[in-house]
Amino acid sequence: MSELAPVLVGAAPLAPADVVAVARHGAPVVISPDALARVAETRAVIDGLAADPHPHYGVSTGFGALATTFIAPDRRLQLQASLIRSHAAGTGAEVEAEVVRGLQLLRLQTLASGRTGVRPVVVETYAALLNAGIVPVVREYGSLGCSGDLAPLAHIALAAMGEGDVRTPDGALVPASEALAAAGIEPVTLVEKEGLALINGTDGMLGMLVLALHDLEGLLLTADIAAAMSIESQLGTDAVFAADLMALRPQTGQGVSASHLRAFLGDSPIVHSHKGPEDGRVQDAYSLRCSPQVHGAARDTAGYAATVAGRELASVIDNPVITVDGRIESNGNFHGAPVAAVLDFLAISVADVASVSERRTDRALDPARNHGLPPFLADEVGVDSGLMIAQYAAAGIVSELKRLAVPASVDSIPSSAMQEDHVSMGWAAARKLRRAIDGLGRVLAIEILTGARALDLRAPLQAGPATGAVRDLVRTVAAGPGPDRFLSPDMEAVTAIVQSGAVARIAQEHAND
Repeated sequence: MSELAPVLVGAAPLAPADVVAVARHGAPVVISPDALARVAETRAVIDGLAADPHPHYGVSTGFGALATTFIAPDRRLQLQASLIRSHAAGTGAEVEAEVVRGLQLLRLQTLASGRTGVRPVVVETYAALLNAGIVPVVREYGSLGCSGDLAPLAHIALAAMGEGDVRTPDGALVPASEALAAAGIEPVTLVEKEGLALINGTDGMLGMLVLALHDLEGLLLTADIAAAMSIESQLGTDAVFAADLMALRPQTGQGVSASHLRAFLGDSPIVHSHKGPEDGRVQDAYSLRCSPQVHGAARDTAGYAATVAGRELASVIDNPVITVDGRIESNGNFHGAPVAAVLDFLAISVADVASVSERRTDRALDPARNHGLPPFLADEVGVDSGLMIAQYAAAGIVSELKRLAVPASVDSIPSSAMQEDHVSMGWAAARKLRRAIDGLGRVLAIEILTGARALDLRAPLQAGPATGAVRDLVRTVAAGPGPDRFLSPDMEAVTAIVQSGAVARIAQEHAND
């Protein structure tokens, strides 16, 4: 499926880059032989408990509110299958393939820990599904983020049983039984404890958090270059980003953003054209002057979220769990609160970065504030509308991002006959963050499209090396100033180079270090 280096599962905690490689780029997985040995050893503990006439939760009992119901040995295979079938209760649109693959990978890593009690064949089947590029159909709604991402994980388990629907590597929708047969994968028949082990985890929300942090890293650098293009083309000053001024407030993210702005603007002929004692523009509008403070706050939020993600990647989450000394213990580690909280925190920062970006775009289009540029950067003012409605689009997205910033994690709703009476809503927090990050990329693309046109209109003054390189990249997908034309394709094309990371990469390559 992929020429990427394989990712080793079960030997150590997965790195975020491993998750991105498998989930997004199709890297294969390899199970550590030591992990398979641990899995077999722990399974022997479960087999012993299964033979015990005394009930053990998850082994010889029902689940959730039915935890006190003893299940006779001859009904336990049906119990496992019924658990998965009943919990595969997602509804709504299909979830993206990269999210499903991340979900599969992270559950596989926990299964390979040897703390869940599954047999080695279950671990090997999950790895085989990933390596065959078989993507179970997981639906948008169904998880409350407590007792794990139950419904999404149950859809994965259902596919491993050879039931439900999946997508093949070419995207075709087929029955799981057909896809497994074509790939030479034998469906698993689940035995005691395995059903619970496959569905109790924060894997869905964690996978989406890791992917979001990966995307956000590039978008925050893109926000810095977009701000630089706006500051430069609106004849703003870079003096306020001086290192000694930033040192007076040693916020880490702010310092990083300010250093980027200095690197992007330091060699700009446009900035130097109005620089000196006679330049009184030390009081640029907040959207220009305070860009490092806003972008930096988002960087710091992402840093904290990455810390939480790292801890979660090092976690083994199941209920009950088999301890190192062989006990089987119920616990509450499946509650998604730690992950849900940072997902919501990131949505707030994403909305704020998009909001300040839209304000910079709006200033560029207003002749009362853009220092000599034409209204809406139009070619023939009055006949042409220029980028007027591009700003409308940015404003509409920002408005939605503000709504998406409303926390999901405080919106607990009880379930399972009040047994699960407080839930995290982490899956919902992750889903809205993914939409928010898409929106941020589009808002930044509109600012970059606007900044590129504004820089062109400053001719014969020349842009700096980094901002000029980004402007030239934009020109490969969207034409420069001129009469009005169909604008949506330009916006989509610039969004594509923003979301691909191309804008951030070329800015870094041409920055003044």
